[in-house]
Amino acid sequence: MAVLSHWPSVGSSAMKARNALLGSLFAVVLIAGGVSYGWVRAHRAQLELGVGYAARVGCGCRYIGGRPLEDCHKDFEPGMEPIRLSEDSSTRTVTASVPLIASRSARFDPVLGCQAENFTGTRMVVPR
Repeated sequence: MAVLSHWPSVGSSAMKARNALLGSLFAVVLIAGGVSYGWVRAHRAQLELGVGYAARVGCGCRYIGGRPLEDCHKDFEPGMEPIRLSEDSSTRTVTASVPLIASRSARFDPVLGCQAENFTGTRMVVPR
């Protein structure tokens, strides 16, 4: 009976290098995802506050100021660049959002002006 110990190991060095690269890439993506999740979780309250403010500012700009929605980003504070605005002209509502993270809307009322819609998210608990 022949002993097969002198045969080379299964898989070429190119395949092993590719598998190592894929493993490293997976680890980097996993770490980046974890860091992103942690950052969003730590800043969730600020993001909710920011999109609520942006919805009110955008609504006022569009329906009180009469400006186009694209022009309303000029009224944002520094650091609000990730927030996107959209409008529903049939209901006179402006929605501000950070895609996949937070979204709030404000509706124009001729008597009361721009009013934020009721908050439907999870309320934040502040430790004492």
